[in-house]
Amino acid sequence: MFGIGGGEFFVIILIVLMLFGSDKIPEIARGLAKGMQQLKSATNDIKSEIHKSADIDGLKKTFTEIGNEGAHNDIHTEIAKVKEDIEDMSGPIKRLK
Repeated sequence: MFGIGGGEFFVIILIVLMLFGSDKIPEIARGLAKGMQQLKSATNDIKSEIHKSADIDGLKKTFTEIGNEGAHNDIHTEIAKVKEDIEDMSGPIKRLK
């Protein structure tokens, strides 16, 4: 189990029995089990919060990338329209020279 043999485990159980008595051992076991359950629950809560925040950060990045890409395309489209308008207007001016 933890690198201890059967004889060593038996000695540990005897020492625990002598220290706490047979009537206290079930209470101690219940307390340890409850503590382990609370620790496991807290660990799972922390993991879920980390995953939620990572997912939210990922979504924010995705939305900003999509938004920036859309704005980028809109800006280039408007610039192209303005260039065409300038070329259309400058055509007659170039002919006058």
